[in-house]
Amino acid sequence: MLNKFIESKVASTEKDNNIVRSRNVQNNKIEKNETCENNTSKKEKSDENLKLNKSCDIGPLTPIQCSEKAYNIRTDAAGFQKDLPMPGHPCNGDSGLYPNKIANYSKALPHNELGEVNMSAYNIWLKALTTGNPEMFENIPLGGVRKFANPQGAYAFDLEGPNSHHLTMPVPPNFSSAWMASEMAEDYWRALTRDVPFIEYNTNSLTDEAAYDMSKFSDYRGPKHNGMVTTETLFRGNTLGDLVGPYISQFLCQNVPFGSKTLVQQYRTTVAGKDYMTSYNEWLNIENGVLPSSSGVFDPKPRYIRNGRDLGEWVHGDFTYQTILNACLILLSFGEKALCSENPYLCSKTQTGFITFGAAYILDLIGKSARIALESAWFQKFLVHRRLRPEEFGGRVHNKLIGDASYPINSELLKCKAISKVFNKYGTYLLPMAYPEGSPTHTSYPAGHACIAGAGVTMLKAFFNEDFIIPNSVVASADGLSLIPYSGKPLTIGGELNKLGSNLSLGRDTAGVHWRSDGIEGLKIGEAVAIGILHDFKKTYNEDFKGFCFTKFDGNTIRV
Repeated sequence: MLNKFIESKVASTEKDNNIVRSRNVQNNKIEKNETCENNTSKKEKSDENLKLNKSCDIGPLTPIQCSEKAYNIRTDAAGFQKDLPMPGHPCNGDSGLYPNKIANYSKALPHNELGEVNMSAYNIWLKALTTGNPEMFENIPLGGVRKFANPQGAYAFDLEGPNSHHLTMPVPPNFSSAWMASEMAEDYWRALTRDVPFIEYNTNSLTDEAAYDMSKFSDYRGPKHNGMVTTETLFRGNTLGDLVGPYISQFLCQNVPFGSKTLVQQYRTTVAGKDYMTSYNEWLNIENGVLPSSSGVFDPKPRYIRNGRDLGEWVHGDFTYQTILNACLILLSFGEKALCSENPYLCSKTQTGFITFGAAYILDLIGKSARIALESAWFQKFLVHRRLRPEEFGGRVHNKLIGDASYPINSELLKCKAISKVFNKYGTYLLPMAYPEGSPTHTSYPAGHACIAGAGVTMLKAFFNEDFIIPNSVVASADGLSLIPYSGKPLTIGGELNKLGSNLSLGRDTAGVHWRSDGIEGLKIGEAVAIGILHDFKKTYNEDFKGFCFTKFDGNTIRV
């Protein structure tokens, strides 16, 4: 009975299916006829539209000619970049000099009790970098939970500006050199003076002591006055404008016109006196990639950037080109008088710039150049130098001075007063860090912030008048709760943009995560990227334009 029931249901279902098939055939015929009619109608409309499109194009070039010109511009730009001389990429030789890799970055890999990297893990990491095999990166042994920050970004190509391998950098300091000693000493002093207001540098005994001590180093490459580091030059950058006026650039102080509202540049900062990674166990855990045991403690009041701690926290939480974006918006608010004289619309009686030589164009270029500059930074970081971070070097100093290891650290550093001050305060010789997690998990040279700043500042100098005097200049009060009118030497766009680049670059040093040379040379890499992009774009304009003219970080004028 059950089988008959099933057979009956199958027969009934088959009958229903035949009815459905019959209806589908009929529907398909109807749809096919309708489709043919619709296709005929669409073709007639398409022909009409084509005629209309042909008649509406009134430009000086036909669409085919436009396409050909665009192709030629793109291929010429690519050919120019391709034909540039290929530079060498020398390193300081420390990787081969020290087989245990004490002079190279190794954070996030497993380490022994001295903080020396596990060589099996390091070699796997190095092989992944050498081959570029994506699968091999997944086999890198980590010491904790922190992951490497985008090492495969080192292989990225772009369609604008120079390729990363077409840019080179000077060799960074050797592990045992007096130059390295001076950079580490500067980081120790930056850590000790984080809470001293910039406005009080000339009167504070700690910054006075820091300047006197830094003057003793035989190969310190920061700015000096009559051969000496002074409180006027202490921790400042090396560009034109760095030594003029307040330590902090006007572009980090003044209000930012942000669409329909105004942003007051008071920011969240961390509380005074709170530093991290001064315990050896905590330091070792973090080098292994373990998450920090504590988090940052924040000041309940937002403040203007008034000391090293505030600046370090600003470059801790900013997004890639945030500061350059703010600077651009401030500059645009100054009006046409602040634009560079090469802008083709300054003398126009009927036009203004917008998508070329105007706000939309400049804003696009600063974001574009920031990311491309990072590509060049990542190539140098991972595939050339792999320089260790200051926090790693601090572990070498600690183990050397307590007698657990014998590292070739320059004696000038070991005599530095900052080291004994750190030990007296914390009980270790480790570098006190501003961030609980310490440095990011990518290598040190060059600094990413510096490359972004170099590219963005260069773009802004290409479009704005460097000699324009910034109105209503200010300086942050000692408590950071207000702004005080500045009445010293006039501050220009060019000088304050250079200073902004140094603030962003060396602010990371104040936090303990970078070296001076990371920032100084990173600015130059970013500048080279921006110049390359401007070169690629110079043939894309219809306007009568003679080229971009601006002052480089080294003081030389260039026309692109």
